[in-house]
Amino acid sequence: MNAIHNTNHTGSRNSPPALDHPQLANIFTADQARAHWHDGALWFVRQKRDRMAKAIPEWEELRSLASQIKAHALANLPEYLELFERQATEMGAVVHWAADGQQHNQIVYDLLKENRAQRVVKSKSMLTEECHLNPFLEAHGIEVVDTDLGEWIVQLRGEPPSHIVLPAIHIKKEEVSETFHQHIHTEEGNYDPTYLTRQARHHLRQKFLGAQAGITGVNFAVAETGGLVICTNEGNADLGVSLPNLHIACMGIEKIVPRWIDLSVFIRLLARSATGQPITTYTSHFHGPRVGGQLHIVLVDNGRSAVRSHHTFQEALHCIRCGACMNTCPVYRRSGGHSYSNTVPGPIGSVLAPAMDAHKHHSLPYACTLCGSCTDVCPVKIPLHHQLLAWRGEMAERKLIPLSKRLSMKMGRIVLGNSLLFRTGGWLARFGLRMLPKWLTHHRLNTWARQRDLPIAPKQSFRALFQQRKKRHQD
Repeated sequence: MNAIHNTNHTGSRNSPPALDHPQLANIFTADQARAHWHDGALWFVRQKRDRMAKAIPEWEELRSLASQIKAHALANLPEYLELFERQATEMGAVVHWAADGQQHNQIVYDLLKENRAQRVVKSKSMLTEECHLNPFLEAHGIEVVDTDLGEWIVQLRGEPPSHIVLPAIHIKKEEVSETFHQHIHTEEGNYDPTYLTRQARHHLRQKFLGAQAGITGVNFAVAETGGLVICTNEGNADLGVSLPNLHIACMGIEKIVPRWIDLSVFIRLLARSATGQPITTYTSHFHGPRVGGQLHIVLVDNGRSAVRSHHTFQEALHCIRCGACMNTCPVYRRSGGHSYSNTVPGPIGSVLAPAMDAHKHHSLPYACTLCGSCTDVCPVKIPLHHQLLAWRGEMAERKLIPLSKRLSMKMGRIVLGNSLLFRTGGWLARFGLRMLPKWLTHHRLNTWARQRDLPIAPKQSFRALFQQRKKRHQD
């Protein structure tokens, strides 16, 4: 299997310690109440998604069509990117190309410097998080305020988002109250959501009014028209680019869709998959700059071309960043987004992150039960659990997994490949589970059993039961 080449990245805001997913997950699950609450909150969103999907008879046809559109766009990506550039330029936008995150950050900074912009409001953008734009600009003396409420909360706390749609899903309202009291001097101990939201709105409006530039992400870019589409529920992107004269839109090259008519498919899928609502509150279209203003579009590769060139993983670039795979994933729901140490967590992040840095993210393909639920809910039909299984093979081939895991897998292969060993091992396991005290299996040294309850072992093996029933049937 051909390895994907890694790309260089700039330093992250509050970079997590050099721990792998199991270690960081243990930290999250140590707070059992939070872990259960996090699990339930995300499952609630998954159930809303299911209700919305069942309400549309043509849901599966939409998913198939979206997958086909994305596959076509990806196969013809250079042509569609060039068409988009021509169309956007004709409408007055300026298109920039960035090979990696560092170049992206420099382009944005140069634009701000050229326009003497020191105060920036930014709407939610996973790309700018991926490129670590905020700390880069702040290091150059520029104030950057995330205006999505969840993004702003985690920014005040000095944390990265833990979810691509619900960035503050891991934080309780009492903690939001403490954060607001510390930073914007709200009433101490008042964690009423309405009160906190009104205080946030009042504070952020001052930032909007004083902003000299607005930075946004991009949900979709239409090659046929050169237009951009930004979907939000709070209207912060619209306000952020309506008041300043400078609008900088940052997008990964995979956000291209070929035609205007293709948008209807994705708009119907996105909000239903993400939050279980029929459509986002604001679906805003931008065709060139507003009168007297500037629109700069930064197209960013940052490793995407390498993923595109790899047959096994290229479908991961179909992702429309709805977060449905995270809401359904039993591992993500119970381990939290920060345990992935990656801008995009969950199943899709576990596919994309190793493509960027396989050494750092070697444990992520194993943060998966291979249940296939992520593939079932993906609106563009990315075969996520198959890709994660493929990554496991790649990690093993490149010897990027711990020796203990490699040895245990080899032992498992030997046992499963020998009938006598398999039967003997099964008998020993059944005997041990029935007779041995729990403290012999659940202790500090056995990290595997720490978060697991072992089943009650049957007295007979399946093979023995099958033989008995077969004999009974013959008699």
